[in-house]
Amino acid sequence: MKKLEKSIKNKKAKITIIGLGYVGLPLAVVLAEQGFRVFGFDVQKNKVKLVNQGHSYIADISSADLQGVLKSKKFSATTDKKILKLADVIIICVPTPLDKYKQPDITYIQSTVKEIARFIRKGQLIILESTTYPGTTREVILPVLQKSGLKVGKDFFLAFSPERIDPGNQKFNVRNVPKVVGGITPKCTKLTSLVYRSFLDKVFKVSSPEAAEMTKILENTFRIVNVSMINELALLCGKMGIDIWEVIEAAKTKPYGFMPFYPGPGIGGHCIPLDPFYLSWKAKEYGFYTRFIELGGEINDQMPHFVVTKVISGLNRHKKSLNGAKILVWGVAYKKDVADPRESASYHVIRDLWKKGAIVEYFDPYIPEFKIDNKNLKSIEYQPKNLKHYDCVLILADHSNLNYDEVAKKSLLVVDTRNAIKNRKFKNILWL
Repeated sequence: MKKLEKSIKNKKAKITIIGLGYVGLPLAVVLAEQGFRVFGFDVQKNKVKLVNQGHSYIADISSADLQGVLKSKKFSATTDKKILKLADVIIICVPTPLDKYKQPDITYIQSTVKEIARFIRKGQLIILESTTYPGTTREVILPVLQKSGLKVGKDFFLAFSPERIDPGNQKFNVRNVPKVVGGITPKCTKLTSLVYRSFLDKVFKVSSPEAAEMTKILENTFRIVNVSMINELALLCGKMGIDIWEVIEAAKTKPYGFMPFYPGPGIGGHCIPLDPFYLSWKAKEYGFYTRFIELGGEINDQMPHFVVTKVISGLNRHKKSLNGAKILVWGVAYKKDVADPRESASYHVIRDLWKKGAIVEYFDPYIPEFKIDNKNLKSIEYQPKNLKHYDCVLILADHSNLNYDEVAKKSLLVVDTRNAIKNRKFKNILWL
C-alpha cells in the first residue's frame, strides 16, 4: 500500500479510465492536467480515434483542453486491453442502463471486471464510478477479482465513488464537485481519497461502498420524486386554470424550506430516469417496495402522452386533426443547451405523434441528426419565416440564445412544455 500511496501523492501513478463517455473523458482529462499519466480505454474504435486526434465529442471538455493533455504526453486513448496490467489505478466509467422492464443491466460492469481480473496484479487500486445498486462493488466485483488469489485491502484495493456529472452545467463540473468515496477496507478508502484529492478540495469518506452507492441513488431519487410531484401539480393546475409556472416563481420567494423544481415533457438524461430504479429493484430482495420511486416513474412516464394530448387540444381549437398535421418538434435533447438526447422525452413524444398520423420534423442546434426506431432524422435549418408552414411548434427543449417571442409571433400554434415563452399575452400558446 505504501508504494501505491506514494506514487499517487507524487503523481507517478499510471491511471487507466475505462469508458470514454460523459463521465470518463472529463475525468481522464482532469487527472492528466494534474500530472498523472492517464490512459483512456474504450472498445469503440471511433471514440479512441477521435480522442487521439484531439476532437472532443463531450461538450463539458473542449477540444483545446483535450489537445493540451495530448500534447503534454500525459493522456492517450487505446483499445488495447493490456493497458490494464500497466495501470496502478483503474477507474470504471461504463454505462449502466435499464432493460425494457426497468431492471438493472450491469453487463458492462461485469464484462469490464472480467477483463480486469485477467490482468490484475498486486498493488492496483480499482474504483467503480458507474451508478449502480447498493451492493454491486462488494457482491459483483469483489468475488471476481478475488478469484485471482489476491487479498482485498492487502494485495489490491477496491472502492466505489459515484460520478456527479451534470452535462451542460456551466457552474459545477468534474473539477469542482466534491466526491464521495467508500472502500471495501479503510485502506481502500484512503487510497481512493488520495486520487480525487489531487484535483478536489473536498472528498467525503463514507464507511463502505454500499453507503457510497446509496448516496448516488439518494441524490437522484430526490430529483425524480420532486420532478414527478411538480409534474402532477402541473396537470392539476391545468385542469384548474392556474399557471403552474407563476406558482413556482411565487413559491421561490420563500427564503427557506422550498427548492424549485420544474415540470416538463418527461425526465431524461443518464441518471434521473434510471438510477432510482436500481434501488427499487434491489429493495425487492429485502421484501421492500419503494413506492415513491414507482409512483414517480408512473407519473413521469405519462408526461409524453399528456404532451401529445395537449397538441391535440391545441389543434382542435384550430379545427384541425393531428392525423396529417405538420408538427415541428423544437429541441430533442433531454434538457437545454446540451447535445445529449439520452432518455429524452422526445423519443416517446415523436413515436406517439407518428402513431397518430402526424408529420414530424425537428429543430435542434445541438443535435444535427437524431435516430428513432432505425429512422434517421435531420434537424431543419431554422428560418422564422417558415414557422407558418407548421400546424404546431412543440417546444421540448428550451435552448438558450433563441428568440422565443419570434417563435410565438410567427407560429400558428405553439405548445410550450418548458416555459420558454414568458409573455402570457400571446393567445396562440398552450403552456404545460
